[in-house]
Amino acid sequence: MRYLNARIGLALLCLLAPFTVSPAQAAGQQLFNAYLDALPVFWDRIYPAGGRTLYCDEKFGAYHGRRFNIEHVFPMAWVVRNEGCRSRKLCRETSQRFNRIEADMHNLYPVRADINKARSSLPFAEIAGEKREFGRCDFEFHPRQRVVEPRPASRGNIARALFHMHDTYGLTLYRRQGELMKQWNREDPPDAEERRRNELIGKYQGTRNRFIDNLQAAEALSFK
Repeated sequence: MRYLNARIGLALLCLLAPFTVSPAQAAGQQLFNAYLDALPVFWDRIYPAGGRTLYCDEKFGAYHGRRFNIEHVFPMAWVVRNEGCRSRKLCRETSQRFNRIEADMHNLYPVRADINKARSSLPFAEIAGEKREFGRCDFEFHPRQRVVEPRPASRGNIARALFHMHDTYGLTLYRRQGELMKQWNREDPPDAEERRRNELIGKYQGTRNRFIDNLQAAEALSFK
């Protein structure tokens, strides 16, 4: 029912959502009160004809099925820890801020479900060697170091999603991860698809990712 209500209200959201960030929205998106409210907008408006997955560059159609789902690039487990909740369920029940963070579409990307599960909430890194366990997908997992390495063409997208969440909501990004993301941001600047996403999310969510609009903005960030 919640999904249906969100779909019914989509037309109204489209009319009300501003194109750029207003001062009142500087602390984050304000249109979606819960993750489930953002889902139909994400699939129906950001990827209406399908697209390609973040980690594998694999094509999916308008009906994506169960093989593909949504990845929170800045993991919700990190947000739970940052917010001091005992669990994601408790965060959802007690914190409107958490619910709005969870629904921020700048942090959401379509991915293969098996890759989403493998990534879990692991940090990103560059792993020596090219051992692949997911067929043609250029995605590596190091079981001992507990890190993952995505394909080069996705690294800038990942960095700018992490920067957005860190900068917009004050979420902790540790120094080693943050400095690697600055490197990835420089090496993989926004392409046409990432800019397309930013335009549409700005339209339907009411906030933009300023690190896509200004590649140099990340250089001023500091991390713990």
